[in-house]
Amino acid sequence: MMLSPEQKKRGVVAASAGNHALALAYHGTDLGVPVTVVMPISAPLMKVESCKGQGATVIVKGAHLGEAKEIALKLGKENGYQYINGYDHPHIIAGQGTMGLELVEQVTDIDAVLIPVGGGGLIAGTALAIKSLYPNIQIIGVEAESCSSFSAAQDADHPIYTSPSSTLADGLSVPMVGINAFATARGLVNKMVTISEHWIAITILRLVEMEKAVVEGAGAAALAAVLAGQLPELQGKRVIIALTGGNIDTTILGRCLDRGLAADGRLVRFGVTVSDRPGGIAELTKLLASMGASLKDIFHERAWLKSDIFSVHVKCVIETKDRDHADKVYQALCARYSHIIWGPSQVDL
Repeated sequence: MMLSPEQKKRGVVAASAGNHALALAYHGTDLGVPVTVVMPISAPLMKVESCKGQGATVIVKGAHLGEAKEIALKLGKENGYQYINGYDHPHIIAGQGTMGLELVEQVTDIDAVLIPVGGGGLIAGTALAIKSLYPNIQIIGVEAESCSSFSAAQDADHPIYTSPSSTLADGLSVPMVGINAFATARGLVNKMVTISEHWIAITILRLVEMEKAVVEGAGAAALAAVLAGQLPELQGKRVIIALTGGNIDTTILGRCLDRGLAADGRLVRFGVTVSDRPGGIAELTKLLASMGASLKDIFHERAWLKSDIFSVHVKCVIETKDRDHADKVYQALCARYSHIIWGPSQVDL
């Protein structure tokens, strides 16, 4: 709305992994402003299609958000589009800061606020708003281990490039924290922590199971830090945890749930060598059934087995109630069979 009439006619361009692009596409259509968004090839398909559905011109190019940003800036220069930075423009940071105002209006006696961090705009605006009113409230940022650009900037005392890798928290995969965002937030953030993919997957699972909420990896990062036990000092405190996004592909959600179950010890893969005579595999499945384990997948192979010619190696994926139940299944298998490979590792047979 702050663009000149001429600029509104030309249009705007942005680089985004999805959420900023969706908001820009929605409001661009509503205000009659042409919107072009450049999304990295790692952007979830649902976000790409949703942007197209909102009327935006979508270009999927660039290995990560940093490359997508370079392409977007080039397009803007060539075509006269106004580049809209999703996390580092002062107006964007100010807008994101309204979340902090809403938090202190709705919740009293807050001890700490946990915020996922990618480019740094949300934590910068929110921290400034909250600390201006209640300086004693702790602001804690959470990043994905795969791209901890804010922590790297803190160590270097200025924003630096951080090579990103594949992550469930695609919305946090920003190679370099925003310059304005870092300058605003650096003196207001009390602590930064990084979280592993393992705990992000478990947290997505926990939110679905316990809260019936579908939250994307980036949105679940802050809660993941608590579930992982990385913030024990907050026990017994009044804490706000921001769940900052729910735009996750259904295919990715399925993978996250499986990975969460595996990390939780409730989805287990193992290999076991059994007799290749009639009834050998049936005996194995009967044992699993008697232990209350659900057989999800089974595969057997003979050609690469180096032991007894009358044996077959069977690979199974089973679902158990919890890690203790899985341990009991393992003990039962060990009591019956001599050659067992438990867990994801598979060695030469």
